[in-house]
Amino acid sequence: MLVPVAGLTVFAIASGYLMSLIPLSLANFNIDSSYASWLASIYYLGLLIGSLMIEPIIAKIGHRIAFISFLTLLASTVAVLPLFPHKELWLFSRLIAGMAVAGIFVVVESWLLIGDSAKERAKRLGFYMTSLYGGTTIGQLAVGYFGVQGFVPFIVILVLLFIAVLPPLFIKQGQPDSHGHQVLSLKQISRLSKPAIIGCITSGVVMGSIYGLMPLALKASSLSTNQVGVLMAAIILGGMVIQPIISKLSIVMSKTLLLALMSLLGVFAMGLTYLSSDYIMLVSALALLGMSAFALYPIAITLACDNLDSSYIVAATQVMLFSYSIGSALGPIGANSFMAEQNGLMDFFFIVLLATAIYMLFASLQRKPQVLAS
Repeated sequence: MLVPVAGLTVFAIASGYLMSLIPLSLANFNIDSSYASWLASIYYLGLLIGSLMIEPIIAKIGHRIAFISFLTLLASTVAVLPLFPHKELWLFSRLIAGMAVAGIFVVVESWLLIGDSAKERAKRLGFYMTSLYGGTTIGQLAVGYFGVQGFVPFIVILVLLFIAVLPPLFIKQGQPDSHGHQVLSLKQISRLSKPAIIGCITSGVVMGSIYGLMPLALKASSLSTNQVGVLMAAIILGGMVIQPIISKLSIVMSKTLLLALMSLLGVFAMGLTYLSSDYIMLVSALALLGMSAFALYPIAITLACDNLDSSYIVAATQVMLFSYSIGSALGPIGANSFMAEQNGLMDFFFIVLLATAIYMLFASLQRKPQVLAS
């Protein structure tokens, strides 16, 4: 478990910095800020496309080499951004970056989920999400430390990605067997948990909008760059803090009901932003939003993998990432229509999370036994 988590943590620091850097650096490279939503959406479109291609690559070259390859591909997409500041090339670069990140996520998630009991899977995934969000929090704070001007931020990100490659490069033990993976048929995919798929889609909608548009929405509220960095870090820190809690709760209660409760937590968080525009209140509200948004995906993916044979885990994580990617690609486009309004992005999150909470509550009341893909 050490190799994928160590590499992922450093990758997360680089990724967290990059996600905030791209929308905030557009003006410095004479690219219109209206392209921020398109850059976010095309990245998640790449995530969607990549999620369809990963399983055969892992089966052929193994988890370790696949991890190294996808990190290297991501680094190459970062290197071209400051060198060629043209919107068309940035869009293409972010598309390829999304495909590379899809590979990183499927490799790490399946590496941690293959084998062991459902309890151990939940524990491992909770540890994975904590590392991911902890690293991303540090990355957000780098906005205030290294800034968003010039080449230096991109060099910092490239150095971090190089460091992330080192654990899988030098430690060759511990990867799971890459043979024996089973591909899920469409009929088997249709039998996967519907709340799990909806949870992944909602997570994608919210997360894609947070990463793609939240920095701009906060900047439009006359907040300083440092304050934007702190608020983005608060979102991700909230997501990190909730991980040990949901890993324990997912063992002792219905995961569908837990998805409903996490969605309602996000609704409550957005309600706080309507009560006051105070900065401390905003920090608290966004931390709660982070708890809600970042909890949905790990709960959903463990729900999908419950009692699933280990030979189907890579395929199942691929389906869940595909569902997440659909939401991530559509989320920033849908949220963009709310951006012109004051508190518009918060309205968007309120509507999406409330609708999800209602669906999950009804789904949890049905209490139908899950039909397994295996």
